Amino acid sequence: QVRLVESGGRLVQAGGSLRLSCAASGRTLRTYAVGWFRQAPGKEREFVAAIDWSGDSTYYTDPLKGRFTITRDNALNTVYLQLNSLKPEDTADYYCALRPFRATMKSNDYLYWGQGTQVTVSL
Repeated sequence: QVRLVESGGRLVQAGGSLRLSCAASGRTLRTYAVGWFRQAPGKEREFVAAIDWSGDSTYYTDPLKGRFTITRDNALNTVYLQLNSLKPEDTADYYCALRPFRATMKSNDYLYWGQGTQVTVSL
């Protein structure tokens, strides 16, 4: 069974940056695509970014393109989400999830989920 642990979330001022990590144990990430999703209070979970198993293809929700960057280090069994120029509306719990090989933007396509890490952006 694979276990995912997100980390890196914290309180940050608007305009700041964070790097979130998604560390996997119990299984190698090499054959999995990884997606990041977020859920703000009172809102539905939404897609943020995803990366294919090889790292060659990445996907972003349009509003976040240019501010967020997803990368992976298969040697460390970890995927990262760099968040730049943070805004209060980026406040949410951020989750990583796995599915085999190809990334999609649909949360229902993902098989394994972490418990989330909280990002709070203040004015």
